[in-house]
Amino acid sequence: MADNIQDDHRNPLPTAYIILLKLMSKRRTWVFLFLFVYTVLLSSSWNLLKLVLSWYDSAVTASPSSSTGWPAIYASVALGVMFGLLSMAAALAVVIPATIVTWISVLVLLTFCGMPRKSVVVEGKKLTVEIARTVGKILIKEGNLVAAVGAVFGYFLLVRSGGHDKIQSNVQFLMP
Repeated sequence: MADNIQDDHRNPLPTAYIILLKLMSKRRTWVFLFLFVYTVLLSSSWNLLKLVLSWYDSAVTASPSSSTGWPAIYASVALGVMFGLLSMAAALAVVIPATIVTWISVLVLLTFCGMPRKSVVVEGKKLTVEIARTVGKILIKEGNLVAAVGAVFGYFLLVRSGGHDKIQSNVQFLMP
């Protein structure tokens, strides 16, 4: 017992690490991070949407006599990819805290079941790989689904929107 107390005094934790642990244990820190990530994602997606629509407008303006099909396909694929990545990033911001809580809960339950400490460490490593693999697969599936739906929806909006005049008015509406 005395040896443990002496070991604690020999290797004190750095104060920056202690402050970081205290900050990350607060719920308001996670709420702030969640809101900050969503604000950055929405702002960047809005700017990318304006960029894609202005590119589409310039492509249609440059060659109005040719078919608007190819620029619409390119723009819709860009919109689909953008919204797929946005949905993956947004889901990741929600999944990380939930995954950590699940991981900790399973490790605590394994400990309470009487598993030796070394076995809990081995099972924890296996569990970490399995959770990360499962979360990655789900995120990729959701991102691909959103990208495909966004691309198809974007294509029909661009092609069926009534032509160049409506797109031009939409781009002017979006531009400050």
